[in-house]
Amino acid sequence: MKLSLARAYKTILFLGLFVGCSSAPKVLFKDAVDTETKSIRYQDKRTFTFTDSGVSFSNEFDGARLNAVEQLNDSVFIVTIQPENEPINHSPFYAFNVWSSSPKEITLKFKYPGQYKHRYVPKIKSNEVWSIADSLNFQFEGQYSSLKLQTNPNTKTVSGQELHTSSDVYSWVDQLIKGKENYVRSKKIGKTRLKRPFKVLDVYKGTPDNKPVLVLLTRQHPPEVTGYFAFQAFLSTILEDNPLTSRFLDHYRILAFPLMNPDGVDLGHWRHNAGGVDINRDWSFYHQPEIKTTVDYITQVLKKNNSKLVLALDFHSTWYDVFYTNKERKSTAIPDFLPKWFLALEQYIPDYKVNEKSSNSTKPVSKGWFLYGHKAVGVTYEIGDDTPRDRIQLIGMESAKAMMQILEE
Repeated sequence: MKLSLARAYKTILFLGLFVGCSSAPKVLFKDAVDTETKSIRYQDKRTFTFTDSGVSFSNEFDGARLNAVEQLNDSVFIVTIQPENEPINHSPFYAFNVWSSSPKEITLKFKYPGQYKHRYVPKIKSNEVWSIADSLNFQFEGQYSSLKLQTNPNTKTVSGQELHTSSDVYSWVDQLIKGKENYVRSKKIGKTRLKRPFKVLDVYKGTPDNKPVLVLLTRQHPPEVTGYFAFQAFLSTILEDNPLTSRFLDHYRILAFPLMNPDGVDLGHWRHNAGGVDINRDWSFYHQPEIKTTVDYITQVLKKNNSKLVLALDFHSTWYDVFYTNKERKSTAIPDFLPKWFLALEQYIPDYKVNEKSSNSTKPVSKGWFLYGHKAVGVTYEIGDDTPRDRIQLIGMESAKAMMQILEE
């Protein structure tokens, strides 16, 4: 009797096996995950106008997530938020514009299907400035968490996290590398399923031959902007002009992927890409274009320049700050890196205690691919949803400095 594909892979008693002969060899994991493309639910892009109360809502912009609005009375509205498909991680994301014909206070009640409950404290953009809803105006109430909001004819954006769409990210990239084009190369290396550009920053000084390679990536999951903020601070620190960064970039090469899921971000997805898949489960057979493009490019760089991948950081967000690491250290290119790095973070960041959770990946996630495929140190670098933004900046900056100092020893 033939085993199903998933069951067959689960019978494999070892990890890290390479199969096939494509430009990016496949890496088998103990627990297979189905990442074949699945259908998604597209939003009906529209403006919801309630004439009697003079209140309007809209999801007609990149990054929006709003599926329906119902008016209960003159000042109370139920906003319905649905995921792109299911099953899906519990990370309900929302983003919409709201305004009223005259100044008034309204109450928004957030409605999610099934077992899903509110996750993100609302962020409110008014006059181009983001702020976080305070506890007097926002209440967690399960499926019907509520937000009191002052509205007027000027549009406000209400969102689970600050919006950083693909155009925002790539504009930031263009500003970051201005004047540094001689050693920071912004490259379009592919397209997403919906034909958005997929880019990498290739950073090195001098010749690329034989340089050890570090990989930085972020936004595999669309709403996880706090991880992206740490990525910004981390990469910006590496690109500063000072003796440490100059020495570091003389010896190492950085491949930085600033937006792993452009379609999911611009579609306002909770978790998945336009193929309806959690792409951080696709690091085995590369069914999705974002992961295939990434692993192909890394593979080609290493082969062309006779280089070795030694360290990879994948920036994410969750409920609290945590570093997910692999237990296996001895076989990696830099087996002593993590204890030295974490010690430095606690030394240089005031009142900081590293929260590390270590396990060898059994599912096809990035940190496992880096370990099993390349014997590189792989870290999932998670920042809390509500970690203060200035604190994120400090953590990202100091962790980059510490990394460069350790690798330059």
